[in-house]
Amino acid sequence: MISLTIRQKTVDIFPANEPNSPAIYLNTYGHEGRDVYECLQAGGCRDFSLIAVSDLSWDHDMAPWEIPPISKNDTPCTGGADDYLTLLLESILPEAEKHLPGAPSWRGLAGYSLAGLFAVYAIYKTDVFSRIASMSGSLWFPDFQAFVFSHTPLKAPDCMYFSLGSKEDKTRNQFLQPVRQNTQAIESFFKSRGIETTFEINPGNHFQHALERSAAGLLWILNR
Repeated sequence: MISLTIRQKTVDIFPANEPNSPAIYLNTYGHEGRDVYECLQAGGCRDFSLIAVSDLSWDHDMAPWEIPPISKNDTPCTGGADDYLTLLLESILPEAEKHLPGAPSWRGLAGYSLAGLFAVYAIYKTDVFSRIASMSGSLWFPDFQAFVFSHTPLKAPDCMYFSLGSKEDKTRNQFLQPVRQNTQAIESFFKSRGIETTFEINPGNHFQHALERSAAGLLWILNR
């Protein structure tokens, strides 16, 4: 592993063994990139590079626009996704790829929770990522479904993975209740546009089995 600090973000790079292997960018809440990578390696996945970014300002960097707190003790989302995507594309990506054995054959973008929302949002702002994995993605985010239905990606991705915990919509929080309905509708929308998609339901709530769910999403896009 190679670890860099770029504009206060920690970038952990797990290079592929062979040139021209795919590269997946994973935005993380903590520093779980190593755990996800080791989980995939233990399962015997194909050769790829993982670039895991952590120390994010989560409710800012991953949020496409501002929304108020969704619960009493929550913080607002402050809509910094465009600025973070610029940092990712112009600074993190070129610096990280200096440490890979060759130019990636394709690039994926993945994330859990708000980072799963960001992964979907990014395809409307850049054509760099051709495979998307949104694990327990925050697709309940106000007005996001309408945004997807009314905008066109800069380049249609080759494939998209969606997952959700079986209990994630079983909540009294009115912001979160639509998450399953929205995720299914968004996945169906992309499928109807000829994009290869899948939607998996995993046992448990939003906070259970995040490592395993993240690894499953990356494995799916690696195997397409």
